[in-house]
Amino acid sequence: MTITSFLPNDRPVPFIDLVPQFNAMSAEIMSAVETVFAEQKFILGDEVSKLETEIAEYCDARHAIGCNSGTDALIIALQALGIGEGDEVITTPFSFFATASSICRVGATPVFVDIEPDSFNMDPHAIEEAITPRTRAIMPVHLFGQCCDMESIWRLAQKHDLSIVEDACQAIGAEYQGRRTGVLGSVGCFSFFPTKNLGGAGDGGMMTTDDPELAQRLKCLRVHGDVGQYEHIEVGMNSRLDALQAAVLRVKLKQLETWTLARQQNAKHYGDMFRQEGVLDTIVLPKAGPHRRHVYNQYCIRVRQGQRDHLQQELKARKIGCAIYYPKPLHQQTCFKYLGYRTGQFPQAEAASRDILALPSYPELPAIDQERIVTAVVEICREMRSNRQLRRSA
Repeated sequence: MTITSFLPNDRPVPFIDLVPQFNAMSAEIMSAVETVFAEQKFILGDEVSKLETEIAEYCDARHAIGCNSGTDALIIALQALGIGEGDEVITTPFSFFATASSICRVGATPVFVDIEPDSFNMDPHAIEEAITPRTRAIMPVHLFGQCCDMESIWRLAQKHDLSIVEDACQAIGAEYQGRRTGVLGSVGCFSFFPTKNLGGAGDGGMMTTDDPELAQRLKCLRVHGDVGQYEHIEVGMNSRLDALQAAVLRVKLKQLETWTLARQQNAKHYGDMFRQEGVLDTIVLPKAGPHRRHVYNQYCIRVRQGQRDHLQQELKARKIGCAIYYPKPLHQQTCFKYLGYRTGQFPQAEAASRDILALPSYPELPAIDQERIVTAVVEICREMRSNRQLRRSA
């Protein structure tokens, strides 16, 4: 009998629980943190440099540059590429807010294209018609831990002489054709928000590139454009990674592949159980595309027949955590009304926002909890199916 067998069946199932992960490595994390306190070197320094070297090695990148957050990573990357006022950057409307806000922050204009219904990533076939003389870059988002169709995006970027800024904030360790995120474009941007696959004890970010000149500019921009001795060659920002965060992340990076495997096993277990229970007429399972390594930052199903909200409410009534990523596409956000997009312009993104529901998938998710989640989803799906049949026969 496993220890999870002793967990009460009526206990709440959290959407994510970070405590077990910390408990398993608390001694090593606290030792690393205490070392930083003992040395009193809190900003950049050796801990950050060592983390940068280790992340670069993990991503197979030549350079990695730490910063304060994934959002800052996107902003600094755009600025380092010279993108600003009057420029356009093509991206997806189905993503976290920072994807588009970073483009606005440098004075450029986000240009949205619709997504693929299966991967939730931007549709490369829609990119070319969105390119104008003002287009300077493409910002693909490897959403939920799966890479975009990068070969198609590479070809378009080369054809039109565009930079590629990878929003890999949810996808550290994901791969496309055997290459990891972070080296699939001009700059790769990562977030170490605590709930990410590699999460810190607060905010943190990283930028990766194979271009040495670009790497130097990224380093400069994260410290107010300072090249040393208070000599500022351009206006940068204060986005230095804390040594405390680097120390925590260095400990956790050692376990990242183990956690990734656990997330993949959770996804497989979900798929196997849902298929066995025969509820695929009501829910659509996530799909990993060809030549991709999906790292499942989120495990997102789609709920057919406009029943997503009902399923979510019923799961919450059973004390089972779930979440919607994302309830409103970016082109429908109030702050982006000035861009002039209309409802219905990106039907796949809008449909995903109506249908999508994320289930718990964190690495330490107890097997008994996952089985309880599946049992609840199956029961609710069967009830919804029965109600649909009653309505048709009435």
